[in-house]
Amino acid sequence: MILLDGKATSKAIKEEIAAEVTARKEKGLKTPHLAAVLIGDDGASQT
Repeated sequence: MILLDGKATSKAIKEEIAAEVTARKEKGLKTPHLAAVLIGDDGASQT
């Protein structure tokens, strides 16, 4: 059985993403961001 350390894995992924974003900024490229498209007036979706 293999146990995974979720906190260590999360930290490694976040560091990798931060490094990639920094590299993009240094190249003068756009910074990635998250966008949501809402269709209709569903309150649960807006939350």
